[in-house]
Amino acid sequence: MATDRRAEVVWHGSLMEGSGTIVSTTSGKIGEQPVSWPNRAEDSPSATSPEELIAAAHASCFSMALSAGLARAGNPPDELRTSATVTFQPGEGITRIALTVEGTVPGLDDAGFQDAAQAAKQNCPVSKALASVPEITLEARLT
Repeated sequence: MATDRRAEVVWHGSLMEGSGTIVSTTSGKIGEQPVSWPNRAEDSPSATSPEELIAAAHASCFSMALSAGLARAGNPPDELRTSATVTFQPGEGITRIALTVEGTVPGLDDAGFQDAAQAAKQNCPVSKALASVPEITLEARLT
């Protein structure tokens, strides 16, 4: 069964001087969040950005895909800690995504973890949606 997720944003003004607000999402769990160009193009923690939301989506999706793959292979993880860093270059767009995962997976060696992590990187739906990003790296480590 297909699922639809929706987010609504209200924007006021021009790109450089304006600002917006994520006003609603399907689940309601994100809540209202301010967005603006300075928060997207500069290191400013006062609001979120599309890239921060993409990073959260990618880390979540990758973790789910890795967990599923490990479980299918008979090694469900005790814990996966995933981060995604999305690099945005004004005028170019998203130029890089760096995925990092640390996993506690009983009974699995490093080679098996590396293979599972690479498969998750290639096959999670968000990775597929972001396939046009010039560089997506992965660092995977068992703990």
